[in-house]
Amino acid sequence: MDGILPLWKERGMTSHDCVFKLRKILHTKKIGHGGTLDPDVSGVLPICIGKGTKVIEYMVDSGKTYEGEITLGFSTTTEDVSGEVVEKIALKTPFSIEEIDAAMNKMTGVITQIPPMFSAVKVNGKRLYEYARNGEEVERPMRKATIYSFERTSEPKFDPVNATQSWRFKVVCGKGTYVRTLSVDTGLVLGVPAHMSDLTRTASGGLTAEQSLTLEQVAEKMEQNAINETLLPIETAIERFQRIDLSTELYQRVKNGVRLSPAELALKEMPQDLLALFYQDEVVSLYMAHPTKANVLKPSKVLRNN
Repeated sequence: MDGILPLWKERGMTSHDCVFKLRKILHTKKIGHGGTLDPDVSGVLPICIGKGTKVIEYMVDSGKTYEGEITLGFSTTTEDVSGEVVEKIALKTPFSIEEIDAAMNKMTGVITQIPPMFSAVKVNGKRLYEYARNGEEVERPMRKATIYSFERTSEPKFDPVNATQSWRFKVVCGKGTYVRTLSVDTGLVLGVPAHMSDLTRTASGGLTAEQSLTLEQVAEKMEQNAINETLLPIETAIERFQRIDLSTELYQRVKNGVRLSPAELALKEMPQDLLALFYQDEVVSLYMAHPTKANVLKPSKVLRNN
């Protein structure tokens, strides 16, 4: 069984929980996921099966789309609703739509984030959440994140009883973005504590919510012997790379990992990104510019060689 499964991860499970359950449902051990989702977050989780596990990294590197909610008035240890309140300020008056939109606009483009303490980022060989659970605070490395768009999708709601203000948003972002931190930093721009009060991932690695199946639905497909109808080809993960179709003669060389010149692939110049080399409509290898030799292309990853 080879391919990519668009899974809809439900809340309350870790991404690893999903992989563990799928190994039992699909009767195969060779399964991995293309992008971790927090237990409190539902949404699209790309699952790579069999030869599909070779393209996991390209699913992780692809852009993602989230829909969620920001609440102003208090911040938490985890930067979302599951944490303990660490700072609280009663909002006397609500922020205007113009103020909110201006703050969100400042968070677009290439930005710098400090990962939350409750995250899987490693510092000195230990994950940040391990430090956090032990009550330890460590210096966290700054990271770059690309925010392609960050838009408000609802009217802001002011809660005079709890002195908070909330609104829903949609964000399209690159890999490594912490949407929790994006929410907190939006509050900082406005000068008040904030947290992410809800989140769902609606697209990841080119897969969408509309395509996705729950674990229960996957099990049903297996019982009906219809699982192959739902699996996407591994080519789905590398669609953004330039495609080159190989002749039989050239394929014989590529499957053995031979280095090539751009001219042999009918290229006028060296590529800036990976090349997806196809034979008979199947991707067989990914090639890249050689890091030290001029005008030479080398295999980055062989995906099929038989």
